Amino acid sequence: MTDAVLSDGAAPTDVPRSGGLGAVQRIVTGLNAAMAVVSSIAIGLAGLVLTWEVIGRYFLKIASDWQDEFSALLLIGATFSSAAWTQARRGHVGIEALAHLLPPGADAVRRWLADACAFAFCAYFAWKCGQLLFEALDEGQTSPSAWGPPLWIPYGSMTAGMALLSAQLLLQVLMGPQRR
Repeated sequence: MTDAVLSDGAAPTDVPRSGGLGAVQRIVTGLNAAMAVVSSIAIGLAGLVLTWEVIGRYFLKIASDWQDEFSALLLIGATFSSAAWTQARRGHVGIEALAHLLPPGADAVRRWLADACAFAFCAYFAWKCGQLLFEALDEGQTSPSAWGPPLWIPYGSMTAGMALLSAQLLLQVLMGPQRR
């Protein structure tokens, strides 16, 4: 294996670096990086919108009803869109107590099993989000709020984010515990 570097300069963790899986990982890494940038922008924009809401409501006495929901949509998108980027770095919250107690080979198997279970869950979640997305598109569903944004927006970001996370997890599972 060669020492690859992720697009943001961080060292990858448990990701394929060579062969066919390495090529697919480079594509997924590029998508992860793009989604991380979009997520960062969404988080910043949500902060600006909420700041405007406080200023408008409490200092300028301007009533509005769209800021909270818009910020929630931005934060939903940011959360799901950056999940695969975080997974590639093992940045999700995990309990590592066993990692220090198990021999390296057994710990690699433990991590592989955790990745396999996470992949199964995330792939199912992505599929269910996709069903919600197509239902929202087909029926023209909107939020019940006064603003009423279309529900395909959050369902679309959830579907895309979970699909990308599933792809990242699948790549890590396909590496197998022996190659970690």
